[in-house]
Parts: sequence; C-alpha cells; structure tokens
Amino acid sequence: MNTSQILAAIDAEIARLQQARKILSEVNATPTRGPGRPRTIGAVAIKPKRHLSAEARAKIAAAQKARWAKAKKAAKS
Repeated sequence: MNTSQILAAIDAEIARLQQARKILSEVNATPTRGPGRPRTIGAVAIKPKRHLSAEARAKIAAAQKARWAKAKKAAKS
C-alpha cells in the first residue's frame, strides 16, 4: 500500500465515522413534549424525588437501632 492509498482509506474511514456520529446525535436528540407529558432524558422518564416525613425517618432509625442491638447481643453470646 502506498501513501495515497493509505490516505484515501483514512479519509473514507473519517467520512464513515462522521456519518455514524450524525446518526447517533439525531437519535439522542430530546423530542419536544406537550404540557401533559412527563419530563424525559432520552427515553427515560424523570421521576420526582420522594421525601420521608420526620415520623417515618424516626421509625426507620428505631428499627435500625433495634437490629444493631440484636446483632450486638448475638455477638456477645
């Protein structure tokens, strides 16, 4: 292979990669949605964050402390 053939092969590969990049960028473009549609990133809907009440956090903390106490008691035995 001489230099001109190598350069032609490189140019052909660059053109092929640019075409693939163009296709991929068109696929990943976020579509515009109506007002009733959920917000999305790509094809995945964004769910709003969920928040625990102070009472729920206290119940979870108490249950975890009970589990720790049980494990500590079992380790001593």
